[in-house]
Amino acid sequence: MPNWVMPLFVIVASVSLFVQMLIFGAMFLEFRRINRRMEQIVDDLQRRINPIITRLQTIVEEAQPRISSMISDATEITQVARSQVQRVDRMLTEAVDRLRMQLVHADQILTGALETVEETGARIRNTVWRPVQSFSALVRGIQTGLDFYRGRQRRRGEGLSEQQDEELFI
Repeated sequence: MPNWVMPLFVIVASVSLFVQMLIFGAMFLEFRRINRRMEQIVDDLQRRINPIITRLQTIVEEAQPRISSMISDATEITQVARSQVQRVDRMLTEAVDRLRMQLVHADQILTGALETVEETGARIRNTVWRPVQSFSALVRGIQTGLDFYRGRQRRRGEGLSEQQDEELFI
């Protein structure tokens, strides 16, 4: 291997290390510039956000007692509403039970009244209608007897009974 290769290799390696050092230096300077810019952006952002955060913290601190009060009021309203619903439920249950008892009582009264009406009707039939039927049967018997007696007399005059029979037929 020739003697000149080694110095050339050292020179090329030195140049490449120098270029690499320049690139790393440029990168270091760029990172510092970006870091300063980021610090400025962060500082600007903090200046803008800090008042907003302070306001939000104040609002939350002021609203916390109100929110706690609202939650306790809502809890109390829920408990009152629950007790009222239970009370109304008891009242409705009692009213329905009373109504049911009244309906049973009314049914018993109506059933008794209907039974009394039926008994009264049966008694009227037995006490009034049977004698009326007996009297009616007696009247029919007498009427039939009279018709029979009259029929004999008419047979003697035969022309009249045939004419009467025809009139009844028409």
